[in-house]
Amino acid sequence: MRESGSNSIVQSSVGEKTFTVFNYCFFILFGLVTLLPFVNLIAKSLSSEAAVISGQVTFWPIDVQFGTYRYVASNAMFLNAFQVSLFITIIGTLLALFMTTLAAYPLSKTRLRGRSFFVVMYIFTMLFSGGLIPTYLLMRNLGLVNELPVLFLPAMISVYNMLIIKSYFENLPEGLEESAKLDGASNLTILWRITLPLSLPVLATIALFYAVQFWNDYFASLIYINSPSLKPLQLFLKELIVSSSDTFLRSDSKVNVDAAMNASPQSIQAASIILATLPIVVVYPFLQKYFVKGVLIGSVKG
Repeated sequence: MRESGSNSIVQSSVGEKTFTVFNYCFFILFGLVTLLPFVNLIAKSLSSEAAVISGQVTFWPIDVQFGTYRYVASNAMFLNAFQVSLFITIIGTLLALFMTTLAAYPLSKTRLRGRSFFVVMYIFTMLFSGGLIPTYLLMRNLGLVNELPVLFLPAMISVYNMLIIKSYFENLPEGLEESAKLDGASNLTILWRITLPLSLPVLATIALFYAVQFWNDYFASLIYINSPSLKPLQLFLKELIVSSSDTFLRSDSKVNVDAAMNASPQSIQAASIILATLPIVVVYPFLQKYFVKGVLIGSVKG
């Protein structure tokens, strides 16, 4: 009996190790596959014009040069679009996080009258919307068409993000709030001095969600923005891919002709996409420790 039991334990241990090795190999392979498009873009952006045009570049740069990045980074229209996206992302993320938190905090309290009704109304907006044309007419009547606020004001509250923050607030110990009330603290004081400091993981996670959303969004600008000076980076990239490097040549009267002649359209597109991706890539490591905690919120009731 003892021998058969020990054999089953050994077999179970071997099976677990095999499964673990398989998981590691699968996810490493999956990660490498997802990185291949970025590797290809980097290789094209660093390769010479002749190598890119001839189709020799795949995942390794040929005749390495950095002129394409200098050419893209010095373009007036690219810099303006970058600044517009940066402004929209920073202001939009701060305002959206502020509004979402203010909506989530009272809804996390069971003593709120009509709490279930308000939650249902929020969820209703997740399932049904007014549609594109009514929304456009509303933005036009409010005077927001072709104005920067139209790119972030309609997205001030994401119901999904609000429900995540609400769930996190509900899991915080109630004794802390009761003790603060005994000391005479108001609801806003409790929110600012107790709840928010304890909620850094979920706030950082939601801030990252909003930042990626605002940075990557181009559909809103495609619908509401007509002025070239107000176009964000993602819309600029969309037009660049459609019209190739002509966008650069038309946008900058002081364009470096030599640099333009030595940069292929594919290299310009690749360098522009890589530069547009850098801000999120740079910010993510600083929020990673909070993001790992935040993605597990609400999974344990405590």
